[in-house]
Amino acid sequence: MGKIRDSGMPEASTWDGFFAPERILDALNCRDLEHDIVDFGCGYGTFTLAAARRTAGTVHALDIEADMIDRVRDRAGVEGLANIRTECRDFIRNGTGLADASCDYAMLFNILHAEAPLELLREAARLLRPGGRIGIVHWVHDRPTPRGPDPAIRPRPDQCCAWLEACGLSTEVPGLPLPPHHFGVVGRRAPITR
Repeated sequence: MGKIRDSGMPEASTWDGFFAPERILDALNCRDLEHDIVDFGCGYGTFTLAAARRTAGTVHALDIEADMIDRVRDRAGVEGLANIRTECRDFIRNGTGLADASCDYAMLFNILHAEAPLELLREAARLLRPGGRIGIVHWVHDRPTPRGPDPAIRPRPDQCCAWLEACGLSTEVPGLPLPPHHFGVVGRRAPITR
């Protein structure tokens, strides 16, 4: 499998300009976490760095591109963030290598146009602790955007919700507009009830 189809990255400053990471993570219920977070396809670390400030645990930043991993590591050093663990890894082919139920949050941002999105979501769901969440961000499919994969392969919010359900998760946020070019969805593993 390898690299996700149609996933070219612009320059870092252009990419970072598309997002307000703190606002988006707040909107997707990624805040005040005690345990680990995993960032599937961390790219330049746009969300990795913001996530690291939101957890007492470790952020596992995974990407298939070694230069992206180097950039995240460098940015984390500059910002003094010691709770980021970077790994160059083909997580589509080989999984994450992380333990079952080890994470509070999984970030799948601009990645579910992969050939097998359900397999990727199943791996993310496997990592969730009870009450843990999966945050999904993707480019909108119904209008032109300055970047992103071909609109024909972009997931829709309703598809993402169906995929979450197929992985045994509930949908907490079914489709949140993240202007100007994205939407967000949040899935959740059931918490332990007593």
